[in-house]
Amino acid sequence: MLISGNTLNYIFIEPRGCNGDFRWRASSSTGVSVRKYKQDGFFIDKNGKLRSFNHKKLSRKRCGSLRGKGWKYGSGFVDGIFPVLSPTAQQILKFVQKEVDSNAAWDAFDSLSPTHATWDDLINVSVQLRLNKKWDPIVLICEWILKRSSFKPDVICFNLLIDTYGQKSLYKKAELTYLELLEARCIPTEDTYALLLKAYCTSGLLEKAEAVFSEMPKYGLPPSAVVYNAYIDGLMKGGNPQKAVVVFQRMKRDYCQPSTETYTLMINLYGKASKSYMALKLFNEMRSHKCKPNICTYTALVNAFAREGLCEKAEEIFEQLQEAGLEPDVYAYNALMEAYSRAGYPYGAAEIFSLMQHMGCEPDRASYNIMVDAYGRAGLHDEAEAVFEEMKRLGVSPTMKSHMLLLCAYSKTGNVAKCEDILNRMHKSGLKPDTFVINSMLNLYGRLGQFEKMEEVLTAMEKGPYAADISTYNILINIYGRAGFIDRMEGLFQSLPVKKLTPDVVTWTSRIGAYSRKKLYRKCLQIFEEMIDSGCYPDGGTAKVLLSACSSEDQIEQVTTLIRTMHKDMRTALPI
Repeated sequence: MLISGNTLNYIFIEPRGCNGDFRWRASSSTGVSVRKYKQDGFFIDKNGKLRSFNHKKLSRKRCGSLRGKGWKYGSGFVDGIFPVLSPTAQQILKFVQKEVDSNAAWDAFDSLSPTHATWDDLINVSVQLRLNKKWDPIVLICEWILKRSSFKPDVICFNLLIDTYGQKSLYKKAELTYLELLEARCIPTEDTYALLLKAYCTSGLLEKAEAVFSEMPKYGLPPSAVVYNAYIDGLMKGGNPQKAVVVFQRMKRDYCQPSTETYTLMINLYGKASKSYMALKLFNEMRSHKCKPNICTYTALVNAFAREGLCEKAEEIFEQLQEAGLEPDVYAYNALMEAYSRAGYPYGAAEIFSLMQHMGCEPDRASYNIMVDAYGRAGLHDEAEAVFEEMKRLGVSPTMKSHMLLLCAYSKTGNVAKCEDILNRMHKSGLKPDTFVINSMLNLYGRLGQFEKMEEVLTAMEKGPYAADISTYNILINIYGRAGFIDRMEGLFQSLPVKKLTPDVVTWTSRIGAYSRKKLYRKCLQIFEEMIDSGCYPDGGTAKVLLSACSSEDQIEQVTTLIRTMHKDMRTALPI
């Protein structure tokens, strides 16, 4: 029994009332105004087409106080009010976080009395789990409600399931849940379409997402800001920022007013692309449109400047956050600390860290990681380790990233013994080094000329559980090129297609650099042409390497003209 003392009164709970019809007037041939009703609902069939159905076939009886109206996608609970768990709901939450076997959990749920209060408790728990990104227990609860309980199916359960499967990139299950929603004669809501869009985008199925999005306006359902936001967010999570920019531009072109969340998403997008000037432009645009920034917006803009080490601009936005009457949270403080860290001011980051504590804001694991990184970047490895040890002393468990940042701090000083000691500590802590950590060790051994150890690590990567990526081979190509081992470098480069890896701008530039050091100008130009033909575009580093290969004024002029011509037609990372 999950909750003792519950009598099993089987109440058959109907779905929520759905007010889906609206009225309009038309004139008859006699000129008399005739009142008509439009009661068509809309859904997307298995072929991706938007279809209509008759609302009269659906039950409209009222039921529990939160059925169908409590949870809203993107805002937790309606009006941003988050669930307050009753004692029963708290017991359910503890139970589902521990219970693994679905049959045992469902048997326990059967002991719950199927009342309106129980319904509210189950939905409150599901939303709380969603806030904590605990997806499996949500499936457990919602599947029980839909498949085994005496509760009538409701759109809120289907939406929560579509959201959960979308978050887990299980788009087929999200599709199946959508079809089950239709079979249960529930009316899809705007949130349903938003969540389905996001599930497709996260899984990289842009054609299906676009089909859903494009068909909606044809049937009287123009996408709102909620749907656009879901589309943009899904594209960002699916690694397609270019398409997200296009959708944002379409949103404005279709006169759909961007919300605070829309601008926050786009500011974050440009920040991650190191385009802080575009992030600031959008921030000013939203304020000119009387769209009020929230703390997430300010934090996203601080982060945008932080990524480029523009600490003065980051501090300016941080001050604006406070002037707007908002209380900085740990994420805002972390963003400002990151700005000082990347700008090379570790003691500035330490001052922000102290200020955060003084203001009663508790540092989190990310705060300590930023401080380890700040000292490590500045070559202050003793201070970096002191922060690392302080974190452990306070009961904050160091993660893979924590160890990696400390390893990078010692790697810069060439302290191989200390780096190997950190790797051993990771193993003792039960942490399995990832590819980034192994790449760091490869780079360290290579920089110090310890090629045997470097090649041992590479062999272990290729035979073991670690996946060598293009960064791994970029490090090796660069090291062999610098050491003058041209044959080894070329052998690795030619092996990339076999390993199903595509050379990027770093790969090509490192290869050009090997010949540039030998002043083999024609060979550099030949590789440069191969690079362009492959569809890889040069950056500032490529230009520098090409110029360093020149040994005469004519060659310098030729390379300069070539680079300038390239930049006129070059594709940018993000369309503006």
